[in-house]
Amino acid sequence: ILTKAQHLARTALMEWFWADTRIQLPGLSLALMALLLALSANIGVGTMVSSFRLTFIGWLDQRLAAELYVTAKDEEEAARLRVWLPPRSTAVLPIWSVDAEVLGEQTQIFGVADDSTYREHWPLIASENDVWARIAAGQGALINEQMWRRGKAKIGQPLVMPGGWSATVVGVYSDYGNPNGQVIVGVKTLVDHYRDVPKLRYGVRVAPEQAQDLKRRLVEEFGLPDTAIVDQASLKRQSRAIFDQTFKVTGALNVLTLAVAGFAMFSSLLTLSGIRLPQLAPVWAMGVRRRDLALYEVARTLALWLATFMAAIPVGLTLAWVLLAIVNVEAFGWRLPMMVFPMDWFWLGAIALAAALLSVLVPVRRLASINPADLLRIFANER
Repeated sequence: ILTKAQHLARTALMEWFWADTRIQLPGLSLALMALLLALSANIGVGTMVSSFRLTFIGWLDQRLAAELYVTAKDEEEAARLRVWLPPRSTAVLPIWSVDAEVLGEQTQIFGVADDSTYREHWPLIASENDVWARIAAGQGALINEQMWRRGKAKIGQPLVMPGGWSATVVGVYSDYGNPNGQVIVGVKTLVDHYRDVPKLRYGVRVAPEQAQDLKRRLVEEFGLPDTAIVDQASLKRQSRAIFDQTFKVTGALNVLTLAVAGFAMFSSLLTLSGIRLPQLAPVWAMGVRRRDLALYEVARTLALWLATFMAAIPVGLTLAWVLLAIVNVEAFGWRLPMMVFPMDWFWLGAIALAAALLSVLVPVRRLASINPADLLRIFANER
């Protein structure tokens, strides 16, 4: 690129500018590579974390559809809840499960009610027709993405369940954050085959504006402790806080890598400024002022920063794709959709630009205020 720019230059001064930049490039290559790697890592990891965050929030909004989640302390209290809740809510959704071995791995088997909540709020990655009707009729089962990607089961395949019965896989659902397999069948099917399944947890659908009132009545009238009731908003808030806390270290590492890259540029430019007088003295002797030479140094740094930043974007996006599509799938068994965030690149580029300008500040100030005698001394041994 620098060679092409030199050939396209219309004036001798611009031709010198690009040629001089080429001469400096070997001395700056290590610092520029550090900047490239820092920017690429920031873009790649930032894209992964932001994609995870948006997907996670959207997934929470879909999966945590019930306004209240209630846990009974024992089966007797649970039986009372099953009588007390229906007249006071839109729907009561059992959250019942058993742990068992399916296809050679420890798996949770959940039972779901035949309710519109699941049809409207549960995202499916792949499915056959009439999924929820077949599950309610006891003719099908859903598996999570982890089992599907590991090749444990496929859609249309009979799934042999503990106890000697089987259900046909009719769909696959996303299950972020869970490394283990999971199967969903109809709640009646679950109870028929596993009569000792704990029946303590319930999701309660109610109008959002009535959720707090129902929570108060569960405590005051029914006698549940406040800790046994979790409302949707607080559950989502807790989940997001845990997510943000988990990835705080990522932001710290991003700042550290940029700081190291900025220090590398500063060291390289400071070293080069001390040995560049033989290249600058002839240009100064031909009439270019010291202040203009300093401005050319700033322009050169900006040009190299821009080239490095433009190269870092595709490298960073490639890194993000590898992390999301390969590493994450191999490590956890589920894949996140990749999203791009151009505004994040803008702010990252602005920070990198500030680091580049700070790194060139001392060398440029030294050049702008250099004693003319030091420049003339370059010619003392010329013949």
